[in-house]
Amino acid sequence: MENRNNVTVFILRGLSQNKNIEVVLFVFFLFCYIAIWMGNVLIMVSITCTQLIDQPMYFFLNYLSLSDLCYTSTVTPKLTTDLLTEPKIISYNNCMMQLFIMHFFGGIEILILTGMAYDRYVAICKPLHYPTIMSRQRCNRTLMACCTGGLLHTASQFLLTIFLPFCGPNEIDHYFCDVYPLLKLACTDTYKIGLLVIANSGLIGLITFVILMVSYCLILYTIRVYPAESRARGLSKCSSHLTVVVLFFVPVLFIYIRPNVTFPEDKVFSLFYTIIAPMFNPLIYTLRNLEMKNAIRKMWYPQMTLERKRVL
Repeated sequence: MENRNNVTVFILRGLSQNKNIEVVLFVFFLFCYIAIWMGNVLIMVSITCTQLIDQPMYFFLNYLSLSDLCYTSTVTPKLTTDLLTEPKIISYNNCMMQLFIMHFFGGIEILILTGMAYDRYVAICKPLHYPTIMSRQRCNRTLMACCTGGLLHTASQFLLTIFLPFCGPNEIDHYFCDVYPLLKLACTDTYKIGLLVIANSGLIGLITFVILMVSYCLILYTIRVYPAESRARGLSKCSSHLTVVVLFFVPVLFIYIRPNVTFPEDKVFSLFYTIIAPMFNPLIYTLRNLEMKNAIRKMWYPQMTLERKRVL
C-alpha cells in the first residue's frame, strides 16, 4: 500500500490525557478483553460441540461470537497498550488496515444480527414452515451473504479513505482509525465523501435497524394471541437478541447517521459497539437462554448433569 502523501504515521489522542485515569482504563479494558475472549469462546465451543449447532439460531450465534472476537481484536489490544505508552502512534498502513478489518467484521455483525432476527420471525410467525425455510443450506447461503455484504461495505469505506491526501496535522482525536476522524485530517474538501459515508454506514445501519424493529413488531403482533406460557417463552427467546441489537445499533446510528462532524462524545459511544456490546453478548445469550445454559452444563459439567438425571 503506497502512501502518496507526507504523513507516514498518525498519533492517536486516545480517551484521556490524564495518566491516572489511563491506568484505571487500562485495567478496566484489559478485564473487558479477557471477558470477551472467555465468554465468546465458551459460547462457540458449547455450540459447536453440542447439538445446538444444528439449530439455525445457534448456528448464527456461533458466527456472531466469532465475528465479535475478530471485530473487537482490531481495536481493544491497541487501545489497552496505548493507555500505557506515549506517544500513541499508529503507522499509515496499520491505520488503513485497522479501518478495513473493523468495518469488515462490523458489517458482518450487522448482517448476522439481521439474519438472527429473520430466524426468530420465521420460528414464531411461521412455525410450520420453519424447518423448510431455515434449512442448513439456507443458513449457509445467508452466512455467505453476510460475509459478502461485510466485504462490500468495508471496501467502499476503504476506497473513500485510501485516496485522501494527508498533509498534516496527523493527530487523530480518537482511540482507533475511523472514517470521520480521518476525513477531518484530510487536506481536501471532504463534504461529498462525508455524504457517501452516511449513505454507506449511516443509511445501511438505519435501514437494517428499521427492518429489525419491524420484524419484532410483527413477532409481538403474532404472539399476542398465544397462551401466556407460550407468549412468555417467545418473548424470552427474542428479548436476548433485541437487547444485543439495541446495544450495538444505537451508538452506531448516533455516530454514522449524521454529516461529517465529530464530537468528543463519539469516543464514549464507540466503546459500546467496539468493547461493551461484544462483552455483554455472551452474558445476554447465556444468562437469559435456558437452552444455552443447559448446553454449557452438558459440555463443561457432564458429571453434574449425569448425577442430576440419576436423582430425577
